[in-house]
Parts: sequence; structure tokens; C-alpha cells
Amino acid sequence: MQQRDDQDKSITGGRISRRNLLAGAAAASVVLVQTASGKAFQAALTASERGPEDPTKVPGVPPGTLGTRSPFEKLAKIYSDTSSRTPLQDLQGMITPSDLHYERHHGGVPAIDPAKHELVIHGMVDKPMVFTLADLKRFPSVSRIAFLECSGNYRGANDGKIRPQEICGLTSQSEWTGVKLSTLFREVGVNPKASWFLAEGGDAAVMTRSVPVHKGWDDAIIAYGQNGEAIRPEQGYPIRLFLPGWEGNANVKWLRRIELSDAPFMTREETSKYTEAVGGGKIRQFSFTMDARSVITFPSYPARVEKGWIEIRGIAWSGRGKVARVEVSTDAGKTWQHAALQEPVLDKAIAAFRYLWNWDGNPTEIMSRTVDETGYVQPFLKQLMAARGGNMGYHFNPVTAWYLQKDGQVLFKAT
Repeated sequence: MQQRDDQDKSITGGRISRRNLLAGAAAASVVLVQTASGKAFQAALTASERGPEDPTKVPGVPPGTLGTRSPFEKLAKIYSDTSSRTPLQDLQGMITPSDLHYERHHGGVPAIDPAKHELVIHGMVDKPMVFTLADLKRFPSVSRIAFLECSGNYRGANDGKIRPQEICGLTSQSEWTGVKLSTLFREVGVNPKASWFLAEGGDAAVMTRSVPVHKGWDDAIIAYGQNGEAIRPEQGYPIRLFLPGWEGNANVKWLRRIELSDAPFMTREETSKYTEAVGGGKIRQFSFTMDARSVITFPSYPARVEKGWIEIRGIAWSGRGKVARVEVSTDAGKTWQHAALQEPVLDKAIAAFRYLWNWDGNPTEIMSRTVDETGYVQPFLKQLMAARGGNMGYHFNPVTAWYLQKDGQVLFKAT
């Protein structure tokens, strides 16, 4: 109290002592470090990572050839043998840093020399052609911000201890740059009777998918750029097929061949894989479009919140077009309120949303749902289960709920 009184006197006296100001800042930093989480975090940092006690007393690190994150920002993907998941709960805004973009591989990441890589376009065309990376960059380029999502992007947990990253972290968003596939179609002269094309990758799995030609004429891109730099190897370096709003598996990476045809090719990845039950003993095939979805990223597990005002934050997206609105419920779905969408809201792109809520401290469930510009409403898990006969394979986009316990602990709750 004596220190606070002395500081108050220096202010009321018309002058703020520089010594008192620095002492106050130091005291604030000590308070932060002395919290349980602060102690654990400080212990995890090396002396060089923590830096000097007073950074104004020593010169900082000079400019370098490559920027780095602050050591205080511990961002990482969760990975397995075939995939890694974006830390959705830790990101800011709508763009995913390139090194945190989710990955899904069928034969590992190949090492490809861009000077030797070629894209062959043949089949039902007037003039089969081979394009080098340099050739592709001579054509007019386009850039667009859009999400990419794996069609198998859903996980749950019975104990509630699961983060957004683990639930639906196989979705990310980048600014993609390249040449329109329609430009190349005109260059080779696609036969009017061609209705499908085969996209083939240059990885060890020789990944192949059949894609309707109309998507190529619409908004497909042969992408060589991502977030202002060359595409990362994990994302298909030196070129990949990018199909805005369509399931990730069809967005073939390390693209090396396109063959035009009048029928789908019935490859492994569209017959034995990437199909889903739709009830009545039927199987749905070629379900390319990713349906509308949202997830609350805060508060979410493992956060613990306090009674009072909380800004509920999250992201929403739809492969059908723009997100029209996001609705938030703080009473387990009994009532819904509109959240604020962060501009710009783009076509087939992730939009951030926010909703300010005054929690009374009683246990409850919070959840969000997306409505896109086509009128499609994000469903509950029980609705999807009824429609799919319990199949949990692909294209599951359920409302995700979080249970707030009386002590403020947040847990995942299946809907």
C-alpha cells in the first residue's frame, strides 16, 4: 500500500517519476511471471529466449535474412504419419501462416526440382502441350484468398478434452497465386465433349482424382504461390491444383499431368476412398463441395474462464460461397443470436466472427452454426448421423458445442 500511496502522490503532484514508472512496469511483469501459467512458461524458455531484464539497456538482434516468430509464441501443428492439424485456437484473423497450414499426404512430401518439373495437358484437346514452371508464370496471374479443407475433417472425444485443432484442424486458409486453369484450357483447345479431367500428382502415391471440366472453366487455379511466396513443399511445390471450396483430396499437389476425357476415371481415391454413405444402403460419390461450417475457438478446451463478460470468437466457412451469417447460442441451442462477422467476408473463404456475452457463472453450453448465402444451415451431429446411417468417414460438418462448468473449465460437448 505504501508503494501505491507514493505513486499516487507523484501523480497528484503533477509529475510522474520515471523511476516510479519503470518500477511499476517491472512490478507488473513480476505479477505475470508469478502466476502459475507464467512460471511454467518462463521455466520453458532458455535465458537467450527470455532476453534481458530491461531490453532498453542492450541493442537488439540486427536484421537477418529470414524473419522468425517471437520465442514467446509457441505455435505448432499436431501431426501423425499422414497428416498434421492447424492450431485454429491460436491464430489471429483469417489467414493461416504457411508453415501452420494443415497437411495430408498419401506418399510423403516429394523433393522436386522446379527447373525439371513439367505439367502435361493431353487427352481430348486440340493441341497437347507441356508446360514448365517458367511457362506457367508467363501467363496472366490471379490471386485469391480461400480455404482448403480435408473431407475427413472431424474428430470427437468422450472425455471432452479436445481442442478445435483436433476437432477440425484439417482446414486452413491462404492467399493462392497462379494461373487460371481456364487459361490453359484455351491454350490447348479443350474438346467441347470433354466433361472430366484427371489430375495426377508427382508424389510416391501418384495421387489421381477425376474433376468435372466445368470446375476448370470456373475458378480452378494452377497455383505456384501461397501467402506471397512459393508454395511450400508440403502444399505441392512447385505447383498444385487449387479448386476453391472443394474437398482437399481433389486439390492434387505436385501436379504433373492433366488428361481430358468424356467420363470420370474411377481412380482409387474416388471409389474405395472418399465416398460416404447417405442412407438406404446408398453411397455418395464425387461429393466435392465442402458444406458450411463453424467452430468457436474461444472459449474452448483447455481454457478456464471467469464469470462476467466474455468475447466468444470463432471462424466460419462454406464451399458453397460466402458466409451469410453466424448464429451463436449460449443456452445449449434453445435460442440463437447473430454474431458479428469480421470484414472482408469473401467467397469460399474463412470469416472470423465475434459475440459479446455476459456469463452468469452457471453451467451452460455454447455453440455456433453457419448459414451460407445459399441458405444452407450447418446441421447438428445427430442430424448427420441419421442421414448417413452412423457413417463417420467424410463430409461431417456438425455444430460444435463447448460445455462451461461452474468452475469455468471449458470442455468439448458432442451435439
